Amino acid sequence: MNTDPATHELLHGILKQVSRSFYLTLNVLPAGVRDQMGLSYLFARAADTIADTDLISRSRRLEYLNQFRAQFKGGEIQWDAIREIQAALLPHQKDSAEHVLLQRLGDCLKLYEQYSPGDRERIQWLMEVLPRGMEMDLTRFPGESAADLTALATLEELDQYTYYVAGCVGEFWTRMVCAHRPAMAQWDIAQMSAVGVRFGKGLQLTNIVKDIARDLHHGRCYVPQSLLREAGLQPADLLHADSLEKFRPVLHRLIALALEHLEQGWSYTMAIPSSEIRQRLACMWPILLAGETLQRVAAAPGLLDPAVNVKAPRSVVYRVMALTILTGANGQVATASWNRLRDSLKFVTAV
Repeated sequence: MNTDPATHELLHGILKQVSRSFYLTLNVLPAGVRDQMGLSYLFARAADTIADTDLISRSRRLEYLNQFRAQFKGGEIQWDAIREIQAALLPHQKDSAEHVLLQRLGDCLKLYEQYSPGDRERIQWLMEVLPRGMEMDLTRFPGESAADLTALATLEELDQYTYYVAGCVGEFWTRMVCAHRPAMAQWDIAQMSAVGVRFGKGLQLTNIVKDIARDLHHGRCYVPQSLLREAGLQPADLLHADSLEKFRPVLHRLIALALEHLEQGWSYTMAIPSSEIRQRLACMWPILLAGETLQRVAAAPGLLDPAVNVKAPRSVVYRVMALTILTGANGQVATASWNRLRDSLKFVTAV
């Protein structure tokens, strides 16, 4: 689909208001898929906003989330339902970006209606699967604070969650680029979609270990109870900073799992034809930055302190971008950088 200039400008104007950092990353994508990915991001962000508006009861949030998902079932947009969602949520949005997004939700859906049947079908699939992770957050974790702390039960449950909230994005991404980029014609879509799922899971696991303290204090423990029991821990123990050393073997296991998924993500990236520099960059950046983040997670003495923000500093972000852009997403150069990150993390988690 080639959007007309006015439609393109409208979409990108909304994206700049909602997330300037994502907008900058989005612009590295090839033009043939940029708008579809951007609009899909806005829909995913809107669903997340519905699920996270904690001044509204969980039952109502689930109701609004399902109303929103219903717009992607293949029929006509139910504009009354969209106005109901906006009326219920807009008064509670303190974040200006979320407020703008909900205000412009109707514009986003009108853009969606202009897309080709194939693109609408791919977005429909994503918006059927992705909100299941948000439903899982609302139903699996009943509280909003540490007093109601609840943990996932098993690694299998964690794996299912990471598929819903991020793994499915790798599958969607693969389907979209293969539909629009002739250079991807040789890809086995089913096989590479499965690898893309691993890519997404690795990024989500990185977010989980990075944000562990913040999530714990909001009543959500994504670290499975089965792993905690092996270390002689209960979810509530992680609310105390002095539990970090006892928790460290579990942390290392989760980092190692994230690393396995990210290694598959790197294989995915290197399978992209070298002529598709923009696609390669869009995949290299999150993997390399995830590796940098995992290094900091592994070394952070205050990981269980919700006041500590563990992430790669802006200087590292610029360094990663410069390395990959200046070398034209050269596979050998970028792979050498990834291998250094991977090997140092393997050493840490093996100790």
